[in-house]
Amino acid sequence: MTDQSNTGTVLPAEVSPDERQTRPALIRGWQRKCPCCGSGPLLYGYLKIHDSCPSCHEELYHHRADDGPAYLTILIVGHILAPLLLFVFVRFRPEPFTLFAVFAIGCVSLSLYLLPRLKGAMIGFQWARYMHGFRQKP
Repeated sequence: MTDQSNTGTVLPAEVSPDERQTRPALIRGWQRKCPCCGSGPLLYGYLKIHDSCPSCHEELYHHRADDGPAYLTILIVGHILAPLLLFVFVRFRPEPFTLFAVFAIGCVSLSLYLLPRLKGAMIGFQWARYMHGFRQKP
């Protein structure tokens, strides 16, 4: 559904008001903001989700993030740190305790950073795709 003008450029199709944009919802979720308005906080505490947005009152209790953010966190951290661990071990040959200490701190830090952001992005994706009870407002 693209429109081609006389200049030959491809323009994006018009988005109906019923459709929600996925990319902005993912970005807002990554920033831990409401996927609807982008100004209200999505989380209170570390991983607790507000039942509704304090700013726009969009209901958020429908989300079903479950184990998805933890799985994605493990996947990303593993794919970043495993090759890095191999490179550091082969190139520099540090002491085993030094290697363990540095990579344990790196693994925990990266995991703690990514987990709430990935949870927010997953909720933003669910909101944008009308999944799990996220419906259009009448």
